[in-house]
Amino acid sequence: MIPVLLAKLGIPVLGAILSDAIGKIEHPAAKSAAKALRDLDNALLNGQISNEQMAEANRHAEEMATLRMKENAEALAEINTSLRTEISSEDMYVRRMRPTFGYLMAATWAAQMFGVAYILVFRTEQASVVLNAVESLSMIWTVGLSVLGIYVYKRSEDKKVGL
Repeated sequence: MIPVLLAKLGIPVLGAILSDAIGKIEHPAAKSAAKALRDLDNALLNGQISNEQMAEANRHAEEMATLRMKENAEALAEINTSLRTEISSEDMYVRRMRPTFGYLMAATWAAQMFGVAYILVFRTEQASVVLNAVESLSMIWTVGLSVLGIYVYKRSEDKKVGL
């Protein structure tokens, strides 16, 4: 979405949108970033930054967005290649890796949620510590659940092709 915004609207409009959005966050870094973006917008309006400089910044932003999209496409191509290799494998363990991973993720998620529920109900005084600990696991859960999502999506595709 950001590459589309950059290509269509450019940095000034994107800066104004981000300034408004970030300015609503109650954190010193967010407030500072919002102020810097407002200062940039004011400099543009007052002619302190030339149209040529802004055009060059837009061109550079578009180029960076294009590079990022290519990187993402290459990564997805590699993932798809490895999934196709897995599907065509005759090794039963390799073929069962996706369901095994799914069941392990489900069991781990359930164990964590039952543990959190137990703490919230029976050990309420420790709830804030446990919730902070769970929050610190959010990145690893994001990665694991993303992989599981790709597995499920690809398996659904495999079933459609099989029909």
